[in-house]
Amino acid sequence: MKKEYDILVIGSGLGGLVSALILAKEGLKVCVLEKNNQYGGNLQTFSRDKLIFDTGVHYLGGLSEGQNLHQYFSYLEIMDELEIRQMDKDGYDKITFGDDEIEYPHAQGYENFVEQLSHYFPEERENLEDYCEEIQRVCSQFPRYNVIGKDNYNEEILHLNTKRFIESITVNKKLQSVLLGSNFLYAGDSESVPFYVHALTVNSYIQSAYKCIKGGSQISKLLIRKLRQYGAEVHKHSEVSEFIFNENNSLAGVKTNTGREYSAKRFISNIEIRSTIKLIGEDRLKKSFVNRVLSWEPVSSCFSVYLVLKPHAIPNFNYNIYHYLSEESVWRAYEYRKETWPETYMLSSTQSKHEPEYAESLTAISYMDFDEVKEWEKTVNIVTDEHERGKQYEKFKLEKAGKMVEALEKKIPNLRQAIKKIYTSSPLSYRDYIGSFEGNMYGYIKSSENPLKTMVSPRTKIDNLFLTGQSVNMHGILGCTIGAFNTCAEILGKEVIDERLTQLINKNKGEEK
Repeated sequence: MKKEYDILVIGSGLGGLVSALILAKEGLKVCVLEKNNQYGGNLQTFSRDKLIFDTGVHYLGGLSEGQNLHQYFSYLEIMDELEIRQMDKDGYDKITFGDDEIEYPHAQGYENFVEQLSHYFPEERENLEDYCEEIQRVCSQFPRYNVIGKDNYNEEILHLNTKRFIESITVNKKLQSVLLGSNFLYAGDSESVPFYVHALTVNSYIQSAYKCIKGGSQISKLLIRKLRQYGAEVHKHSEVSEFIFNENNSLAGVKTNTGREYSAKRFISNIEIRSTIKLIGEDRLKKSFVNRVLSWEPVSSCFSVYLVLKPHAIPNFNYNIYHYLSEESVWRAYEYRKETWPETYMLSSTQSKHEPEYAESLTAISYMDFDEVKEWEKTVNIVTDEHERGKQYEKFKLEKAGKMVEALEKKIPNLRQAIKKIYTSSPLSYRDYIGSFEGNMYGYIKSSENPLKTMVSPRTKIDNLFLTGQSVNMHGILGCTIGAFNTCAEILGKEVIDERLTQLINKNKGEEK
């Protein structure tokens, strides 16, 4: 006999797992289906030379006590088991340009943020305070950003433009570029991206910034363990290939590529929104909605280089470096010329377990257009170390890795001699392992001119199908977590979610006393 669930979640990215756990905690019978071998979407890690490398999550914000992600993770009962290490308080991110040897810090804590940058821009202290104040004001306008409170988006906030705002704060070109320096976190065209995207992203890290000691996959592992404790089922190698509809146009079940069928009362899609539309069938949706989604432009993809280091070779650094060819290139950092790639990169290190003052590995990431790997787009590889894309692809990756090492050597002389092994991932890797359209990093490009164009409701025209994940409104760990709570509020009722979170906040306040 076919099992029927209350909730079937398609895709095990963070949004899907959080949604599943919220609903399982309410006593609903939940099942999660994942197509790949590893759960977690962007939380996936891989292991090489006995070292763990992150594919998508390199650090987390808002995890100190009382802060928003800490409260959400506490509600999900995973906070206490997370193994995290706080990053450098006086500079968790450092922004560098061309040959300028100064590393401009983004510090934790708003007062400290102002203080550290004031060393380099003493006449800008007041402007920096205004910048911090506005970031906090914009964040406070967002539903669930402060866990409970605001219900709706403030449309005036959505139309604020990052470029215009930053230019209104200061005329100092260098400081403008420094404040925008971590825009890699939203892969934004800083000339048109809404200021709320910038604000929501950087605010969490300024509050507090942490690294996952054993990689981001520990978040998905903890969520899955909790799901199973609450009686949920989680299945991998279960790619949904077909939606089965009732006569009244609601979803009755799904079929996987192995022919298994699953029935449920309600469904949550945590997969790429274009893939969801394909499964629904365009004829069941409004043409205007389908055209709107298909017109969205994906955020840029990236190429990552993972360096396994020889022992005692490179000192560890407890911050990320965001490097740009020039101050001007920050505004449209995802644009580059192939000849001068990588013009921008993010660099992070992983501390050696045995020799903490040294790094055991480095990860460097730079933007890459999907066009660069288009000739191999018909190949699919979700099996580690399977070289089915051919020798030309391996040669392409080797050349790119060589260029990256060359660029990094300007920052870390003699790096080449310190490298034991090199591994890489391309836009194809991100497409195949994470399921994002053309391997995009963070969903779709948002514009302050038309911010509502790329916002979709968790509710769909199919009355028992809901959406969650980075294709729906905000990306990132916090964005997907908040999105999952919003999706569940549509299913359980906003009052239920608010009540549960209020109980948690009151409980935490009681414990503090």
